[in-house]
Parts: sequence; structure tokens; C-alpha cells
Amino acid sequence: MFPFELTRPWALIGLIVVIPFLGYYFVYSLSDFPKRQRIFSLVTRSIIFLALILALGGAVYLRTTKERFYVFLIDRSLSVDEESSDRVRKFLDETTASLTEDQFAFLSFASEPGKIQKARPEAGDFHDLIAASAENRLDESSEDAIEPETIKEARDGTNIANALETAAGFLPPGYVPKLVLLSDGNETMGDAATLAAQSRVPIATVALPTRSDPEVQVSSVKVPTEVKEGEPFYVEVVVDSNHNDRGLIEVYRGDHKVISETRDFQKGENRFRFQQSIERERLAAFSVRVSGLQEDMLLDNNLETGLVYTSGKPRVLIVESDPDQIRDLAYALEDEGIQVDIRPPQGMPDSLTDLQNYALLMLSNVPATDLTQQQMEVARTYVQEMGGGFIMLGGEQSFGLGGYYKSRLEEILPVRSDFEKEQEKPSLAMMLVVDKSGSMDGDKIEMAKSAARSAVELLGRNDKVGVLAFDGQTYVISQIQPASNKLKIGDDIARIDAGGGTTMYPAMEMAYTGLLETPAKLKHVILLTDGISSPGDFEGLAQEMTSQKMTVSTVAVGEGADTALLEEIARIGKGRYYFTTDPSQVPQIFAKETVTASKSAIDEQPFLPQIIRATHTLADIDMDSVPFLLGYVMTKPKPTSEVILATEKGDPLLVWWRYGLGMTVAFTSDAKSRWAAEWLTWPGYGKFWTQVIRHAMRKSQGQGLAVQTESGDRKTKMTVDVADDFGQYLNEADVALTLVDPNLRRQKTDLRQSAPGRYEVEIPTELSGAYHLELSVTQNEKIVARQSSGLTVGYSEESRIQTVNDELLERIAQTSGGQHNPSPEELLQTSEESASRPVPLWPYLLTTALTLLLVDIALRRVDFSLHWPFRSHSKHSSLAA
Repeated sequence: MFPFELTRPWALIGLIVVIPFLGYYFVYSLSDFPKRQRIFSLVTRSIIFLALILALGGAVYLRTTKERFYVFLIDRSLSVDEESSDRVRKFLDETTASLTEDQFAFLSFASEPGKIQKARPEAGDFHDLIAASAENRLDESSEDAIEPETIKEARDGTNIANALETAAGFLPPGYVPKLVLLSDGNETMGDAATLAAQSRVPIATVALPTRSDPEVQVSSVKVPTEVKEGEPFYVEVVVDSNHNDRGLIEVYRGDHKVISETRDFQKGENRFRFQQSIERERLAAFSVRVSGLQEDMLLDNNLETGLVYTSGKPRVLIVESDPDQIRDLAYALEDEGIQVDIRPPQGMPDSLTDLQNYALLMLSNVPATDLTQQQMEVARTYVQEMGGGFIMLGGEQSFGLGGYYKSRLEEILPVRSDFEKEQEKPSLAMMLVVDKSGSMDGDKIEMAKSAARSAVELLGRNDKVGVLAFDGQTYVISQIQPASNKLKIGDDIARIDAGGGTTMYPAMEMAYTGLLETPAKLKHVILLTDGISSPGDFEGLAQEMTSQKMTVSTVAVGEGADTALLEEIARIGKGRYYFTTDPSQVPQIFAKETVTASKSAIDEQPFLPQIIRATHTLADIDMDSVPFLLGYVMTKPKPTSEVILATEKGDPLLVWWRYGLGMTVAFTSDAKSRWAAEWLTWPGYGKFWTQVIRHAMRKSQGQGLAVQTESGDRKTKMTVDVADDFGQYLNEADVALTLVDPNLRRQKTDLRQSAPGRYEVEIPTELSGAYHLELSVTQNEKIVARQSSGLTVGYSEESRIQTVNDELLERIAQTSGGQHNPSPEELLQTSEESASRPVPLWPYLLTTALTLLLVDIALRRVDFSLHWPFRSHSKHSSLAA
């Protein structure tokens, strides 16, 4: 092989330009000089240009070397026995002591690779492992700053493949590369065997022992995927132990303890079965806990969970501000075979596991300000991804009056909370007074600005609005003006920045003065702050505002606000007081306040529902005999929604649409005694609501579906067997899976057919918690089966009782051409392997070009023929003659 190489061969293109130039130079330059001198100058110039082109092209000399570069990869995950650190230290010290002519480096790894360093990592020091994490950048000198929980999180996992890839990428050229892997081989992510088979670097593997501490773990809780309501089934519990022990087994269904027994655990695998049945829940989580053990090191692996779905009567959850007011509807539904649970707003589900128990969620007169962003996001995911049903009923705290404008729940509703304000409705003048002090910096001020913009958008054409901000001083952000100037006012609001102290009284006084000079039937102030203001006569000013027929509502954000003062201002000002620790709720508070203050969202004149669109859902209900409703909340239907019933004024009453996999319904009147008092005695009341709910609720078409899941190594294999109504395998169907992880992130994937009627897929399940699955089977563009399922991923694989995975370590060594469990002497045995070390030639080429440039200058300035000896001799001979 030619021992030279160009790293930038494109530089040879320069020869195309240089060769004609040299030819031209030879013919037309130095024409008065002898031909020999011209040839010598041409050769000199050619060498100069060639040297420059080679230097530009990155010419290198490939020197053969047998010098090796070792990277030692040290597994520091939780599964590796702490006592192995002495063995690792001894092995590394013996090996590196003999590497006098070779180079080496160290790489600690667990779930992620650490920092590659020249010094051997010390036992108990995980700074190199933590510091490489993008989320945990620490000063190398601040080892005490590493919290135990941070260390545990970094060690929770083993990704050998990632570590091998990082180490191989670090190896410098010009050395014989060597990787030495010290691990127990129990990888929890990645595929090290495949990577090793593709590696060009030999990998030696040294097995490290796993934890030997006394340990008892709940390995699995095996339950059926789906059972019928009331059907007996077994909860099978697998407990593994590395020693004989005795402890308490407790089985919980949700929060209720159903089994508590003391059992003996033998070394190895122990299996227990407990018979259970489910009466009302659609989704039941069975958790098994082991406690009271004589010897046990880790507590994380003493708890495991299994999920069971039931088929039976549909269940509906109604969330109502006053639960007693909605019981008439609950009784009517139960008479029609629908089970109903009623909860106050505080019981609104904040987890998908809780909400999956129900086929439909109904909100009755619940304001958005009583719900968290998490609860609204769970409801949205439940409808969109899990196919659940959702109904919102009207009331003085629903739709726009409840502050749902631009909320996550308004997104899924078939109606909008903003509407065209009627001309005869009284005009409103409103002042927004926003705290912009330094403590409002970040999310608080951004949410306050978003809330102010939303409030302006909700106002009618005849309304007026002004915006003030205060810190140590008061600032007029937007003069009071018609709310129709929404864009300009929004731009003014966007310029608010946080900074300064908190002096609220002058801002409140300026709001009062501004409203006093503004003609309007209704006048309202919304005051927001997160701190304690300088003193002022707030109560007196609020009293003066009340006397001028103004109302004042206050919003306290965070524990640092003067809640007592703000509550008193709202009481005297005949407004409403709000307290929140979550800045993201501020837009809903402002939206609720704006619509409430405008007194235009409710129409409480009796009306008869008008059928706009015929539907099978209401086909057998005598709508001609339907009684009056006494009021409703004004909304606007969204473009693709279906308006089924409307008021006599044409406003929507019953509207629905499909959102994702589910369906949502808006009924802008209520189902209780305030507006539906005459409906409660109507014979069709129960049937009307039963059929609307059955139309919107999640449909279960699980017949012919058998689902099995098997989890391990942070992934789950799902197998689905599909049969038609006659029990025959269903082939060539489209089987789609929607998965929602514990963080409510969704993933959609298709299952592949692996056998007659059998479909399979492998999905990543790296997070601990509950995963919710929605399966749909489609054939000939028709959904033939749908089923909800779920699984739980418990504690990390690192916390499980494990043995050394010698099989994987041997395969890595064998496929990569390395050694398995070599001694330091065997590892360092010399071989015939060599590497080509590139030596850059540009310094030598530039030196040559510079030297020859001096020669070339001389050739162009001096006629050397005058000094050649033979030329002098010729001249003397000529003179003599």
C-alpha cells in the first residue's frame, strides 16, 4: 500500500489551473536567459506549486505503529455488586501498570455514558457519571453537590450499546483500538450484541458480580386482561427471593385492601393465587405489597401492580358543583341500566387510570377555575386517545361563564365560549389592573398577559376596556377604549415586563377615576397581584367604587399575596375573590370574570327546544311534547359540529361532534331544577338523557379479541388474537394501537400479522406507571372490533434479583473478535495488529516551497550563464583566436 494519503483530494483540481500557467511561463518568461536556466526555473516552480497543492490537500504520511489505545468501560449501574469495586480497581491497576508504551482512558456508564477521563474512577465517586448528563451539569470541584437521589437516578439502568458506541467514537486514529467492557451483562436498554457484531473494534468482556444483598421482590402480578363484571378470577403473585424469609403479603384493589396474609418465602420463585371479582369498576388496579421481612435491602421492588378491565353495565361519572342537585338525573339513568357515580369538583379525576373506569364523563355547572390543568389534560386525552365520551351541561358556571374560553376542555367541545353579544345587552366598561413587580417574573407575568388578552377578546363591540400595570409606580398600558380595538390593545399588553416593587393603591385609584369618567351601564375592575402592597385606604376606595355602581374582583396568585386584603376588597366591592397557586389558571379566572361581569352569557327566558337536525338518537322520543326549558348559556357552534337542537332564538342547545376517537356533547341548558324544572316530570326525561349518553359514550366491541402483554427490558410485546362472529380467524385486518404513557404522551402504531388471526407489536415502555391502550380492528374500511386495555410498568429492572448475563458478554466478545474474562496478562498479549498513524506533511511541504521560492527568485533575477565556467572558457578562446 502506498504510505501517503490526501485528506482533501479536491485540492488536486488546482493542477488544472497551474499546468497551463507553467507552460505559459516557460514559453514567454525569461526568454533572454539560456534554455537550461529556463528549464531549471520551470522545474523549480512546478515543485513549488506541487508542494503547495499537496499541503492544501492535507497530504499525510501513513506510519505503521503497534501502539494501542485502550478504553475501559466500567458498569456502575445499580445491579452491579458494590463489593466488586475492589476487584475492578485491582484489575485496572494491574492492567494499566503494564501499559507503559500504550495509551488508555476510562468510561463509567449506567443508563447513559459518563465522561471519558484519564484517571481511574474511584469507588463511591459518581461525579464523572453525573457530570456528563445534559440535565445535571455540575462543577467538577463540587462533588458534595451530588444528591443521593440524583446518583440513584443516574445509576438506574444499563445501556451497554450506548457506552460502546461512545467509547468507539472517542478512539483516536493512529492507534490499534481496544475496548474492555467490565459489566454484569444485564442491559436494560439498547442492543449490545447487535452493535458488537457490527463493530470493527475488538471488545474484551470482564464479568462483574451482581448484588448479593439479601433481597425479596414482587416479580409480577398476573391478572386477566379483561373479565366480566362479577366474574371470579385469580390474581397470581410471583415473589422471588435469594434467601428463605417470612413476610406479609397485602393485595389492594385501588385504595382498598382486600387481602392481608403472612406467608413463608423460599429461596427462588414463590407463587400465590388470590381469588377476586370486580363489581362496579371498569378498570381495577390490583397492587401487591410485601412487607415485614426479616432481611431485605431494597424497598422499591416490594410493590407491583396489574390492571384488569371489566365488561358489564356502562358507568358514567357526573361531576357537579352541588351533587344533590343532579341526583334526579342519576336516578333516571340508573333506571335505564346505566351506573352513575357523582362527585364534587374536588373529585374530578387527575389520572387516566381513574377516568378509564367510566364510559363517559359529564360536567354539570363546574367552573374551569375549580379544575387543574392536569385534570383538563387528562379529560382531553381520555376523549381524544381513549375514545371516551364527554358531556358539558349548562349553568351559571359552565362554558364561558365558567371560564372555559381557550381552555383545554373548550378545545374538545363542539361549541365556543365566545359569542356575538346582543345589542340590547348592557354595555360594560372594565379595567384590568395587573401587578408587574419583580416577583411576577416568569410564568406569572406571561399568564397574566395571556389572561388580559383573552379577557379583551371576550368583550362585545359596545364594551370598553383599559389596562393598568403597577410595580412601585402605576403605568397606563392601554387607555380605556372600545374593546373592538382588540389587536392594538393586545399589542400594548404584550409589552408588559416584570420588575420593581408593589404599590397597588395608586393603580386601583386610577382604575376608579378612569371608570368614573366612562359612560357605561356596567363597570368592573379585575385586580391581580402576587405580593403585599404598600399601605393605602383600600377598603375606603372599594366602598367608594361600590357607591358609584362599580364592582371589584381580585385574584391572588401564590402564597405570598395579601389574601386577607384582597378578599376584603372583593367583598366590599361586591365582586369575586380568587386564589390560585398555579399561574396557568389565571387565564380561566379572567375569562370567567369577564363573561360574568358582562351579564350577557345567560338567557333566562322560557323556550321550547327546536329540532334542527333529525337523528336516530332521538327518533323514538316524542319531541312534540317536550316542556319548556327556563334558560341556557349562550355559545357558538364550531364549524364541523352537528347542531341537533336549538333555542327559539337559534342559539345552540344540543350539539355534538367526534373529537379524536371519542365524542363530545354540549347541552347549553341544564338537567336539574334551575332551568329543567319542568323536564324533571316529563316522561321522556330519562329516555332523552339515556339515549344522548349512549350515543356519546365509549363503545366496547371487544368480542373476538384476546389480548396478551409481556413486559421486560423496558419494552412490552403485545399479542392480539382476532376472530369474527363465527369464531374464525380474521386475517389481513388493520389492527391499530394507540398507547398513552404515564406522562400522557401518545404513540400510535400498527400491529403486524404473525400467524392466522394473530397480530403482534413491540412497544417501548421505559417509564414506570400505568400505560393505557386502545385497540381498533378495521377490515374493508369498517371498524369490526375495539377494546381498551392497559398495563403497568413497576420498578426498574436494575432493582430486580439477577445473575450475571455471561451469555451476552461471551457473545459480545466472540462477535467482535475480543476475549471473554481475560486476565491482565492475556489482555495485554502482543499481536500482529498494527495501525497507520497519519503524519501531516504540510510543514515539510511549506518549508520546501519557501526554500525553492528563494531559488526561483534568483533564477528570475540572475543570468547564471555569465558565471558558468565553460561559458567563461569559451569567451577566452574566442578572444585568443
